Amino acid sequence: MEKKHVSAFELYQNALLVSTPEVKPSSVQVTPKKKRKENGIQPPKSFKKAKMKPMVKQVIKSSQREEKLERLEEEVQCGEKSGEALEALLSDLAKVSNSRERASKLFQWLIHPIPAKSFFRDTWEKKPVLIKRQNPDYYKGLFSTAEFDRILRQDDVQYGVNLDVTSYTNAKRETHNPPGRALPFTVWEFYESGCSLRMLNPQAFSSTVWSVLSILQEQFGSMAGANVYLTPPGTQGFAPHYDDIEAFVVQLEGKKHWRVYNPRSQDEVLPVVSSPNFSQSEIGKPILEVVLEAGDLLYFPRGFIHQGDCLLDAHSLHITVSSYQRNSWGNLLAKVVPAALEMAMEEDVDFRRGLPVDYLTYMGVQNSDKEDPRRVQFLCRIEELMKKLSTFAPVDAAVDQKAREYLHDCLPPMLTSEERASSVQGAPSRWEDGEAVDVGVTIRGQTRVRLIRSGIARLCSDGEAVWLYYTADNSRVYHKEEPKSVEIKAEQTDGMEFLIHAYPKFVTVGSLPCESAEDKVSLAELLFEKGLIHTAEPLQRS
Repeated sequence: MEKKHVSAFELYQNALLVSTPEVKPSSVQVTPKKKRKENGIQPPKSFKKAKMKPMVKQVIKSSQREEKLERLEEEVQCGEKSGEALEALLSDLAKVSNSRERASKLFQWLIHPIPAKSFFRDTWEKKPVLIKRQNPDYYKGLFSTAEFDRILRQDDVQYGVNLDVTSYTNAKRETHNPPGRALPFTVWEFYESGCSLRMLNPQAFSSTVWSVLSILQEQFGSMAGANVYLTPPGTQGFAPHYDDIEAFVVQLEGKKHWRVYNPRSQDEVLPVVSSPNFSQSEIGKPILEVVLEAGDLLYFPRGFIHQGDCLLDAHSLHITVSSYQRNSWGNLLAKVVPAALEMAMEEDVDFRRGLPVDYLTYMGVQNSDKEDPRRVQFLCRIEELMKKLSTFAPVDAAVDQKAREYLHDCLPPMLTSEERASSVQGAPSRWEDGEAVDVGVTIRGQTRVRLIRSGIARLCSDGEAVWLYYTADNSRVYHKEEPKSVEIKAEQTDGMEFLIHAYPKFVTVGSLPCESAEDKVSLAELLFEKGLIHTAEPLQRS
């Protein structure tokens, strides 16, 4: 039988999903020395650096040759950027035309020398890992105390929104945020009194942090966020706790003493939400205890309890890069299951049949200890329906709903100079000599275009229309803007899907599979205007 062609528009129309609410590493030995108290903080144990043992040994699961080849491949992808200024690295990455490849290279630089493949296979979501570099300039240029001070002076930093002032003394965690703007006079007075400073969204103020996170989010397929922590010598700003994110602690200046602890139970492995503050007696002994110095990296999965305090002889500045918040199978199923049940109720009479008239007499907690054959029969029926329910699961539609949330979470792309020149950002239109000049550009059938980023946009349906959700107009401040979308006409849906799958290649506007030449050009004009595509060469004005 000949297979009937189904347009992309029809596929998206049929993908309706009802929106629903989200319902042992090795131990590191340390040598304790006599302690003194300063500012009410118990100083950390000292370390014999020369005898420091690595946290995780590489486990070779295949042949030595395969492991060496994998490492060589990853080092080539990394570009051997060890110690190179971040500005130069980002400049080199800007020359990489494929944004997915760009993200992979930047992530490999972040965790170098561990190969990314083995990291995701052996470490990700499983155990902490420590990278000691003996290279204080490795992350130089990402952020600094000088930039922290500049931001306080030049930008509108608000207490509680952009900056937290914290302390942890005598086992008590406190926040000291006054109302209003965080000005240097008050902020540095807090710091001098022994308080830690946490900048909650440095990407809103630092173009370098914005650039790094906007690239890394493509590697994770999940929002990449960051906090910056500045801690005075001999103090601690936070109580022991675990987080609901995968954490990459990047030491930028000074040094900090860290202790990491296993999840206390299986219930706290990969938790859905962050923990409250713990007392020291609740967390046991650390599985990892280390002093991070500038250039070092510490990764730990969500659920691993951690605390960090400053040594007496140095301040600490680190940035924690985070991802994978609310990005589990359970989070996806929270969307799939209610929608599947709604569809099953509509389409299958078995789900609409009435419950047994006497089921309350043998089911429920008060009857759970009864040995009644009716209970067995009832539970078997539930199991049958649950198995049947999976056949109604609108998985693709649920993934699209997750994707819409992800696109809303994302940072907007930071364009390279070439991308800016060949996109709407670089259009020559301007006001000059009392009039608007160079207004309008011409897109023709032979114009070559492509998406600016691999994941900048996605087609989704509400059951009636097809919408293109995108990140180009997002704010650098998390969820400051509403989700951005534009309706795609039925006759242009195939063309939009073609463009998405063509990336990273440039394609001519005339090659878009739309019904007419006019549809092709109008789709390209819409996408250009929204900042979603750029051209192989800068456009000329009309």
